This record gives sequence, C-alpha cells and structure tokens, in this order.
Amino acid sequence: MNLTKKLAFRLLILSLTTTLFVGCNKTRDYKDSSRATGWSLNSKEGGPQKNSKYKEQETGPGLVFVEGGTFTMGRVQDDPMHDWNNTPNQQHVQSFYMDETEVTNYMYLQYLDWIKEVFPPENENYRKIYEGALPDTLVWRNRLGYNEVMTNNYLRHPAYAEYPVVGVSWIQAVEFSKWRTDRVNELILEKEGITTRNARYNLEDGQTFSTDTYLNAPTQTYGGNDSLTRGGNRSKSIEKRSKDSTNLYIQRKDGLLMPAYRLPTEAEWEYAAIALVSVRNFNNYRGRKKYPWDGQYTRSGKRKTQGDQLANFKQGDGDYGGIAGWSDDGADITAQIKSYQPNDFGLYDMSGNVAEWVADVYRPIVDDGFNDFNYYRGNVYTKNAIDENGKVKIVTADSIVYDTLSTGKVIARNLPGEILQVPVDENETYLRTQFSTSDNRDYRDGDKASTRFYQSFGEQEDEVVIDPNKRMYNSPNHKVGTLDESEGGGVDREFDKSSSRTSMINNEVRVYKGGSWKDRDYWLDPAQRRYFPQDMATDYIGFRCAMSRVGSKTTQPKRARH
Repeated sequence: MNLTKKLAFRLLILSLTTTLFVGCNKTRDYKDSSRATGWSLNSKEGGPQKNSKYKEQETGPGLVFVEGGTFTMGRVQDDPMHDWNNTPNQQHVQSFYMDETEVTNYMYLQYLDWIKEVFPPENENYRKIYEGALPDTLVWRNRLGYNEVMTNNYLRHPAYAEYPVVGVSWIQAVEFSKWRTDRVNELILEKEGITTRNARYNLEDGQTFSTDTYLNAPTQTYGGNDSLTRGGNRSKSIEKRSKDSTNLYIQRKDGLLMPAYRLPTEAEWEYAAIALVSVRNFNNYRGRKKYPWDGQYTRSGKRKTQGDQLANFKQGDGDYGGIAGWSDDGADITAQIKSYQPNDFGLYDMSGNVAEWVADVYRPIVDDGFNDFNYYRGNVYTKNAIDENGKVKIVTADSIVYDTLSTGKVIARNLPGEILQVPVDENETYLRTQFSTSDNRDYRDGDKASTRFYQSFGEQEDEVVIDPNKRMYNSPNHKVGTLDESEGGGVDREFDKSSSRTSMINNEVRVYKGGSWKDRDYWLDPAQRRYFPQDMATDYIGFRCAMSRVGSKTTQPKRARH
C-alpha cells in the first residue's frame, strides 16, 4: 500500500469515527447559544442575555443552611393535655436558611435607630412609625413580682445586648424581617457599584430603599432620587457604553438580590429544630427525636459535659436556674445567645431560652390531608396597586395608612417608599384551581370544603350571611377605634362582654414553639405548639428569621441512595 492509499485510508477511518461520535452524542453544548433558538447568548449586537457567572444563592447575614427533606411533624411524647393538636403527620419542606440564633436586643436596636434616623419621631407625619416599632418593655411586670430592673434595662442596657429580644409582637417581628431584607439588598447594590457609595448613611427624611420598589419601579427608589439609585461606578460605566437603560438597574434575572427575610413556617421551624440529620441512615431515619439534641433527657450524657443542662428552662416550682454556686443552666431569665450547644444544623437555642413566633395562623389540627408539601396556614395574597397611568403606587408620607390593633397600639401598614398592596381580585382567581380568594386563613377549616365541616354559615344564593355567634371558633370580638378630636382623640376600647364565648382561636392568633426560660421541659419538644394573639407580646416569646432557598435542594451534589 503506497503513501496515497495509506493517507486515504486514515482519512476514511477519521471520518467514520467522527460521524459515529457525533451520531451517538445526543446532546450539544449550549453554553454560548440558546437551546430554544440557536441564537448567540450575550451578543454585543443584542439578542438573548444570560447570567453565565451565577453560581448559587449565597448565605445571607446571620443565616445557616438547612437542607430540606421529609419528616414526621407532630407529637413524640405522650399527650397529657389531651387536646390532640399536634397529631403526627408526614410533611416535606424545601431547603431554606434560618437564623443561627434568636434576634437579639442589639439587632432590634439597630432597627429602631434606623427608623429614628429615616423617620424622625419629632416629625408628626412619622411619629407613629417609631412608636409602633417599639417593643413592649412592660411585659416584665408581674403583679406579685419585682422585675423593674428588666423593665428599665433589658432592651437597651449593653449587659443584655446579646440576649434575645422579647416584648415583640408577631406583627412587629414581620416588620423587622421586611426591614432586614431591604437593608441587606441595599448593601449588595452598593457593593456591586450600582447605587451611590454610603447613600444609606446620608438620606433625607423619608428617603428609603425598598427591594420590591427597586425591582418594580427602580426610578422611584430613594424617593425618586435617581442620582442615588444609579450613582455607583458600575452604573456610570454601563451608562457610558450602553443605550439600553434597563441595564442600569439590577433585575431579578441577575441573581444578586436576596430573597426576603421572613418568619419560618411552623413546618420549617419544627423540621429545623428537631434536626433529624443526626439520626439518619442513608435514606432512612433511625427512630425519632424528642429534643433538638439526641437523647431523651435534658442533661448532657457526654463525658466532658456530663450532667450539664442543654437548654434554658424552668426546672421546677421556684427553680429557674439552680442554687447559688451550682447553677443548673446558668440563667434565671433569658440567657445570652450561644450559651448552649447548637443542634446538628448549627442552630442555637431551638428549645428553651425564648419561645419563638412562627408564621402560621393557629388551628388545632394540621390539615395534612390537603397538603403535605411546605405546609403553611396564613396565606393572604396581595398584588401591587396600579394607578391610572399603569404605574405602581408608592406610599408617601401623606398616604401612610395606620392600623389600630386590639391592644390600642398604632402601627403603619406600609412605610413610605414601599409599594402599596391591595388584595387580589377575581381577575387573578377566575377559573383557578389552586386558590380562589385573597384571604385563605380559613380555608378547609369549618367551611363546606373542609374535612371538618362545621355548618353552612347561612349561605344564600347571592350572598353569605355569617352569624358571629355561630362561628367555628367563637372567640371574643373586642372593638378598638379612635375617638374624634371633639371627644379628646385617643383610642376608644370596647371589650367583648359576652359570656357565651367558647374559644380564643381566630385568624389573628399565631403559633409559637420551642419552650422558654419560663416553661417546664414538656414544652421543649419541638413538636409542641401553642398560640398567642399576633398583636400582643410577652417576656418569653422572641423570634428568628428564615429565608427561602432558590435553586438546588442541596449545596453539595449527592447521589440518591436506596
């Protein structure tokens, strides 16, 4: 075989090999082109743009990652109360993030200082904003106890700076979470060179950054001061070389802004607290856990720490911390954060210290028959209010709406700079199967769709007549209003004097869990659940924030095991 024939044979073999390789390979690399159209991605000429640098969601300040999974939600130990409100049921939660510790006094004081700076209370338009955010320090008072030192010092004294904040209602905890979201995202934009450096320190009264406002109407951020919104070096550079004004603002598709800080759902909180990750065997759990730590007792069984209490709780009548010189748990009221060992997710004080607010509206039984994925009761769906010009309505100092709570406390429904929210209507619910109303707190709970049907509530063809005396949960109906200026102004309180009330449950009571320094060990079980009005506060309920995870279930690729 001469040289020409050899060369031809080699070319034939190479051609066949290439054909076979291409033919067998069913996939193509669409790294630089669109899988939908074949167009080039991120072309200078235009066309589809894709964030090729995005890796995964970063962990926000103060948070730890909690990988989601399946667990048995509900009672572990006996039910001496016989209320059957935490019967076992299987649930699944998505991966999320959760605060490593409870929100501390120092963290909450940062919130109060910010409000005082941006919405100075000496301005009559803003006075109620600051007053509405203040914790109730009088929760420490007791008719037969001397606790004035906590009343006067617990919130603001530096000795208690790293102690969990108390005296905060569920509503106030929600508002703190919203504020925290905006401050974290505000800093991200500054670091990315989008907004003006240190703009957050040099704002005029009422100028605020809102994440939702920035995403939906960026030019209205900071009170419409565009020199702050796009005054960073990166924005200026983009403006010089691009005619596309949309590139001047960060959008959701860029993946830079954090999802919202919020209160955890009851299912999330219980899942994170019990931390079954420590008793797993491949894809099975080895039994169930009674406490966030592994074991059936409140004292440590490890050699180094044998006998030490693992949580801050009331150990017996008149025993909140043991005897002098030999304290059982090192605290008589709340304890400083991280005083005890974390659970297997790295979360501190998921039992004891302070009980914690969760997002859910309380009902005696979790309706697992309808949903066993990311269970949550409390959905009230809203949408952005739109003006006659088709633009979102931004709350101003003159359009703040204040709500008077049942306690008489006045709070701002929305802060200036935020987008006004209105309930969803029939345009969003028409012919939908997954939801039909804005307020879903009562769904499948005494109505005709419920597994526990109460009665018809006097339904007629064109209207629904509800007899307040025939509600499923016949709670007291206190009325709070405001007096006219002619009557001296102030709050007009009218107590419900009915003697026929049978329950304290309504749509304004929220679940709290975890037990506290004031509770016996029975309540340390993460499955135990109680409720409290959302606009009231105590000296033993605090809170921590959570954040949803977007994208993959886990931060580390794993192979499914069977």
